[in-house]
Amino acid sequence: MPFVKTNGINLYYEERGTGEPLLLIMGITAPGSVWEKHADDWSNYFRCILGDNRGVGQSDKPVGPYSTEQMADDYAGLIDALGLTNVRVVGVSMGSTIAQQLALRHPGKVKSLVLMCPWARCDRTAEAIFRHMATIKARLRPEEFANYIQLLIYSKRSWDDDATFADLQAGRQAAAIDANPQPLHGLEGQAEACIMHHTLADLGKITQPSLVIGGRNDIFTPVWMTEEVAAAIPNSELHLYDEAGHAFHWECIDDFNPRVRSWLLAH
Repeated sequence: MPFVKTNGINLYYEERGTGEPLLLIMGITAPGSVWEKHADDWSNYFRCILGDNRGVGQSDKPVGPYSTEQMADDYAGLIDALGLTNVRVVGVSMGSTIAQQLALRHPGKVKSLVLMCPWARCDRTAEAIFRHMATIKARLRPEEFANYIQLLIYSKRSWDDDATFADLQAGRQAAAIDANPQPLHGLEGQAEACIMHHTLADLGKITQPSLVIGGRNDIFTPVWMTEEVAAAIPNSELHLYDEAGHAFHWECIDDFNPRVRSWLLAH
């Protein structure tokens, strides 16, 4: 299995496709395999590298708290271990905060950035949501916790759509029998990293081309967070999906995959 020793942990990753490297960094609670439907497209053009963040999947899950700086250093070590430089990076949610730190702490390793549903700082509402997420994971069955996450990230359009609703139900059933669920301490470590992430004063130092994307109906990381990140990064591009939530990359996948692919090919 592909592991690298980096920053004191064993980090698991998979690769899809050939070409210039594209690092995909997933969000809180999720392993890198959740990129599958996007990598199916992008791997036709890039060497996609899908990592399991510290605290989830097959990567090590030390007791936290973690930080986004620490997790960025995890990926810097992966990039070095693979002998890569100048990597395109796509990060979603917590992955976007890690990507910000990667560009700030290791600018020579990053060619361009796609930051999906990002934030540069948490307000009290966001902090409360992350802390509540850890609290209820300790109290709910896995399928119930999955339902809570679905309520946070999917908009009304998905719940109203029969096919998507069936997929949500299937996702809850899969969570109930998951052989490798995220442990509570792994989620707690990631949640603390999300809460403590604060790059607003530093985002002006990012010089790489950056595409910032959000959903106008995102209740998890509201649109003001996405707009604040875009405004703070010089010469960034902003795209907002109407009637889409935190999971706009699934709700609008027919537009999202080619939109990001075309942007990455140009940057």
